[in-house]
Amino acid sequence: MNRAETLIQALELQKHPEGGWYKELYRSKESIAQAGLPARFDGQRSFCTSIYFLLNGNEFSAFHRIKQDELWHFYDGDTLCVHVIDNAGNYCEKKLGRNPDNGESFQQVVEAGDWFGASIPSGAYALVGCTVAPGFDFADFEMPDRDKMLALFPQHQRVIKLLTR
Repeated sequence: MNRAETLIQALELQKHPEGGWYKELYRSKESIAQAGLPARFDGQRSFCTSIYFLLNGNEFSAFHRIKQDELWHFYDGDTLCVHVIDNAGNYCEKKLGRNPDNGESFQQVVEAGDWFGASIPSGAYALVGCTVAPGFDFADFEMPDRDKMLALFPQHQRVIKLLTR
């Protein structure tokens, strides 16, 4: 069993709809009422949630977006690239890893409403954490197919074809 498989078992990770593996670690017991949230939310949300997230080998996190900011934390493995397309159509790559000399950071933020996916250039594995506030709810999750992403952002065809199904 390789290191990624060991972590998947030890951390009790399960398949994620966007790709990769995850486990919710924390969901605050308190919630914010819908009236206290921006209009884009359709109900109350936990103050905060967090998960483990692991990509192994050639797995990828498909482009998706959520209604909250998402803070990514690097834990173990190789560099993970978070590919972001904002609503104006600007693309950037945010690298998570342990080598700041190579432009990597232990934390990166994806802003609410931006499209994002993730990959591991080395093809090894990466274990990260994601913290979302207000807390994540699958009602806030949108994962389009390749054709929709290409229609929205034809200028980013290469990365869209890489990170969509």
